[in-house]
Amino acid sequence: MLSHPSPATTPAPRRERRKQARPGELIDAALELFVSKGFAATRVEAVAQKAGVSKGTLFLYFATKEELFKAVVRHAIVGRFAEWNAEFDSFPGSTADMVRYAMRSWWDQVGNTRASGISKLIMSEASNFPEIATFYDQEVIRPGNALIGRIIQRGIDRGEFRCVDVHYAVYSVLSAMMFLAMWKHSFGPCMPAAEKLDPDAYLHHVADVIIRGLQRTEGASA
Repeated sequence: MLSHPSPATTPAPRRERRKQARPGELIDAALELFVSKGFAATRVEAVAQKAGVSKGTLFLYFATKEELFKAVVRHAIVGRFAEWNAEFDSFPGSTADMVRYAMRSWWDQVGNTRASGISKLIMSEASNFPEIATFYDQEVIRPGNALIGRIIQRGIDRGEFRCVDVHYAVYSVLSAMMFLAMWKHSFGPCMPAAEKLDPDAYLHHVADVIIRGLQRTEGASA
């Protein structure tokens, strides 16, 4: 008897594969337009056109522009927190090394990608769009702050860092990272070559400054 392939092994029809790829294509197109034009100026018609589908097709996957934006942020940033927290749990080195690694990982996976422009979008437009500001706070800012806070608290608990106000120390790390993202998407492209920032050198320098500020001095009490 002739055997028939099981449903699990039968390749999906080309049309079905194309349908499954559409959400990702729409997200990629939306990310590019949100970063280049901003939230207010991005039109769903332009996103659909860039993704090669109709406006109606876009609305089959994302009911509103706000929902499309949320999908972009979840895909580009939020989805990385589980991986970063898992790395934190198993990190073998010193907390100083962890700070350096965290800043470097952020740059490699977010800062040095188009997704870093989302930070500039939020800072410039959040006050006009409370819904996306609240969403970004809950799904990006709070988890990000919590992760950096865990790193700093680890250093304190291990006696590597001074006893500092962790809530405010978090912003010492964040501000350095956000400056690099803002520079990349604002003044950076306009600056002459002699004034351009080397991201690797910048992150190495600011990480060193932050770590030296956090480290316990010789003979200091816990």
